[in-house]
Amino acid sequence: MKPIFVKTKNVKGFINLIHNLKNKPDNISKIGLVYGNAGLGKTKTALYLSIQYDAIIYVRATNSMSPKWMLEEIAKELDEIPRFYTADIFRQCVNALKINPQMVIVDEIDYLLADFRTIETLRDLHDETGVPIVLVGMQLAKHKLKKHTHLFDRISEIYNFTEFEYVDIKQIVEEISEVEITKEVIYLIHNKTKSFRQIVNSIDVLEKVAQANGFTQIDENIAKEVLCG
Repeated sequence: MKPIFVKTKNVKGFINLIHNLKNKPDNISKIGLVYGNAGLGKTKTALYLSIQYDAIIYVRATNSMSPKWMLEEIAKELDEIPRFYTADIFRQCVNALKINPQMVIVDEIDYLLADFRTIETLRDLHDETGVPIVLVGMQLAKHKLKKHTHLFDRISEIYNFTEFEYVDIKQIVEEISEVEITKEVIYLIHNKTKSFRQIVNSIDVLEKVAQANGFTQIDENIAKEVLCG
């Protein structure tokens, strides 16, 4: 399997959201939301973009994360040693982001939706620095955020990661598979899989079968026996 990061429709949508946030005028809020069901590649894309772009830092929220904990994680990503008091850490982050502006991607925000203090702190960080902040969450994240109008109204860019379509799986197969896989097999994978991990696992299994048997192509009969047998 080729070690390639495939820029599917969802990935391109995430990239477009980032570009839009970066290019907004100073008087427009630069808070974005990316949401969708599990397994569609939101986290992988966020991590990939944080590596590809120098001016993006990635932080993952966790259960019961407090504003101080979140600020400590951001400070560490900014190569700062977090101070003791929350107010001091906040000022650390503000000063660091003013000196070296970087977009902040916060993943798994669903952990923060029960207590909005942490997300409110992120909004304050945005207001003090003007740096774009992207919130990444599950399918219900948008609905839950809507309940807090004063915050939701500040979100200026939204992208919904949708289920993989046939063209997405065709692109993934063509770019990473080292064995030829027919269009009928791609339809089969499309009907059987929902997550990116399942798609990649299916390709991996088919590649191993091809290698073990000296096949140069995987057709529908072979795929049905392997994937549905």
